[in-house]
Amino acid sequence: MEEGRIYMNNAATSWPKPDCVAEAVGRAISGLPGSANRSGVDRRDVFLETRRALAKGLGVPQPEDIALGCNATWGLNLAIQGFPFGERAVVLTTCAEHNSVIRPLHKLEKAGRIRAVYLDTDAWGRVPVGEWEKAVSRYRPELCIFSHASNVTGAVNDARRLTGIAKAAGAAVLIDASQTLGWTEIHAGQWGADMVAFTGHKYLLGPQGTGGLYVRRGLTLNPLLAGGTGIHSDMDEMPEAMPLRLEAGTGNEPSFSGLLAALCWAEENPLDRAVCEARLNRLKNGLAEAGARVIAPEGECTPVVSFTVPGYTADEVGYILTESYDMICRSGLHCAPRIFRGLGCPATVRLSLSRFTADWEIDAAVSAVGDIAGG
Repeated sequence: MEEGRIYMNNAATSWPKPDCVAEAVGRAISGLPGSANRSGVDRRDVFLETRRALAKGLGVPQPEDIALGCNATWGLNLAIQGFPFGERAVVLTTCAEHNSVIRPLHKLEKAGRIRAVYLDTDAWGRVPVGEWEKAVSRYRPELCIFSHASNVTGAVNDARRLTGIAKAAGAAVLIDASQTLGWTEIHAGQWGADMVAFTGHKYLLGPQGTGGLYVRRGLTLNPLLAGGTGIHSDMDEMPEAMPLRLEAGTGNEPSFSGLLAALCWAEENPLDRAVCEARLNRLKNGLAEAGARVIAPEGECTPVVSFTVPGYTADEVGYILTESYDMICRSGLHCAPRIFRGLGCPATVRLSLSRFTADWEIDAAVSAVGDIAGG
């Protein structure tokens, strides 16, 4: 870690990474290129091994049901734009969603293909189960979409119950697990989720440019891209079989080598949840005592803290923290603009921890916010 620099933007991209990640990327770049489907080179199938490791983390039985791409945005667009909607289908989602959900839905709605319904969240950005059930019953959606956890407040939703309600009404379910995979347990198979989008560069500790989409067996999506797959080259259309159907072109082997290294490292070094939760509470309590208004949801949360400082805009606080205290954080709408309708503020400063965040960093952040709040 760079001397004196405080990094608290892990909900965007985790840092630092385990040393093995950069080493694996370097080996893949400097080594002989090739893949199992595309050359005669006898070598390790990084993509297959990565799928197997991800299947364990997602709680799904079949690794080949996981399509690998560049990030969760790719996965969400694939799920939304590739879903086989009927005429003027209704999509139920929430006001806590990221623009990677909002904008694809807007695109389809503008084209007259769907109607998007946005359900308000509670004051912490969590989806109220009772209101969700009412909305599912009222609108009879073909597809329901929700974030497993808010990237603004860290509030984790009850994915099992939300999925069960939607499935009982005949809807398909897409879960955005960008903020939870690698931090919170996921049991997509048990929940009955039809699709789960994820990224590799946050709490999985992998490089940027990695992510994907799990698709339940039996659900066929229309590909976003068409092109080479290395096999079935005599076909004019993309193959039906997963994951080839959704993966056109040469994959990012160096970055997925890094993600695989991160997944193996995490399996050998389990997250100490008690320590992480203690540090999260230390940050929340410290910020509140320093004079900040902290958005602190009760119940299960990811290591995210959003706050405001009276008398300052969120961007002003973020600028001061960066320029005067050498702290890397995030301020503004966090690409989730609709959630602020229920949070009682126009924007927030967001500090997000990782398993590598030290106590001294938390104390330094609290002290800096105290300086700002004290004028």
